[in-house]
Amino acid sequence: MALDETLKKAACDYHFGKTPGKISLKITKPCDTQQDLSLAYTPGVAAPCLEIQANPDDIWKYTAKGNLVAVVSDGTAVLGLGNIGPGAGLPVMEGKAILFKKFADIDVFPLCIGSVFDKDGNSDAKKIIETVKRLEPTFGGINLEDIAAPACFKVEKTLKKMMSIPVFHDDQHGTAIISLAAVMNALKLLGKDIRKCKFVVNGAGAAGIACAEYYIKAGGAKRKNFILCDSKGAIYKGRTEGMNPQKARFAVETDARTLSDAMKGADLFIGLSKGNCVTEEMVKLMAPNPVIFAMANPTPEIMPNLAISAGAAVVGTGRSDFPNQINNVLGFPGIFRGALDVRATDINEEMKFAASKALSEIVTEKIPAHIYEILKKAYPDEASAGLFEGDCPLKKNFVIPKPFDPRVVPRVARYVAEAAMKSGVAKSPIIDLDKYEQELTARIGISS
Repeated sequence: MALDETLKKAACDYHFGKTPGKISLKITKPCDTQQDLSLAYTPGVAAPCLEIQANPDDIWKYTAKGNLVAVVSDGTAVLGLGNIGPGAGLPVMEGKAILFKKFADIDVFPLCIGSVFDKDGNSDAKKIIETVKRLEPTFGGINLEDIAAPACFKVEKTLKKMMSIPVFHDDQHGTAIISLAAVMNALKLLGKDIRKCKFVVNGAGAAGIACAEYYIKAGGAKRKNFILCDSKGAIYKGRTEGMNPQKARFAVETDARTLSDAMKGADLFIGLSKGNCVTEEMVKLMAPNPVIFAMANPTPEIMPNLAISAGAAVVGTGRSDFPNQINNVLGFPGIFRGALDVRATDINEEMKFAASKALSEIVTEKIPAHIYEILKKAYPDEASAGLFEGDCPLKKNFVIPKPFDPRVVPRVARYVAEAAMKSGVAKSPIIDLDKYEQELTARIGISS
């Protein structure tokens, strides 16, 4: 990932400054007097310890566990940087901690773990599983981050079975949840049926495979209508090079061997790969009014202006300076907020789809005046262009909410909490969901 020198210096200065890094510990109780000290530590701290020993569920009552998430990474698949190691990945995990706190008032410890690699320096799933499993007494949830495929699939699947707190690999499911919301709204605008749409997914790693699987399970897309591509080209029946069990599930009977071949007649392109790998000529090969979600960062698979000039009807990227930013910050803060608040034991498919539904609905609702003022301040150019106007603001350059829309986290959290209760994984149900959403809106406003 190349950065210009001005941005590179500004980013390094931002991370250094007066205090290195981006996070610090904040205490929540007074510790100013002898009495405070006797309550915070010895001898008083023995009382909650014994209460928890007698009733293990009291850990949620007397500790920070209920609002504490671990962001765990081995640094093997960091952004577009690749396998840079756990130490070099720590600034990203600190950044994730900021977003959890800023948008959902969730406290986070970034845990970049070492000595979890095989002899070739790749992720060793067994070692990661053993390490993360031991964190369960302290945290209310685990956010796995930037762990390379295929190890990440085994890590998450195994930990979800072993642990009684939510385990969520955001690189897989965050992207899938948010992009499906955008897909549903884009197809609604274009009058297309997802069950009949042909998909090309470029990038058959954790995010690409998770998106395809999720569109099928939650969105109603048909497996036979997908062609996945990786660095070796299209994934087809009979291919042996560079295959794994996850890719094999998408091996189809097709004559396509290259990305260009795969694009012929496709309704949607989902890019989770590398920049500038899609040309205008490829877009012209697609079905009429195609959808292009080019989510490679920092350079999309194709720049939006080129995609539109070649005939794309709806275009999204992972960048904040282009319309339709498909960014995981729209998902994980609200998803974990809802899961923590009902003490969910898992983040299941019902909860994931609830998050997608919440995001897709927000864009179709008339924006209240006070919300409009917030969006106008955060996005002045788009506000002046009328992006947020209308009883239903949904339009081709606005198919997904903006990250600074204060409705996002409370709505996602509410829908996720409700889905957790309905699917039987909530240990502390919320009685009044309307009140919960209102209180959460106020809480996040104060924390911000």
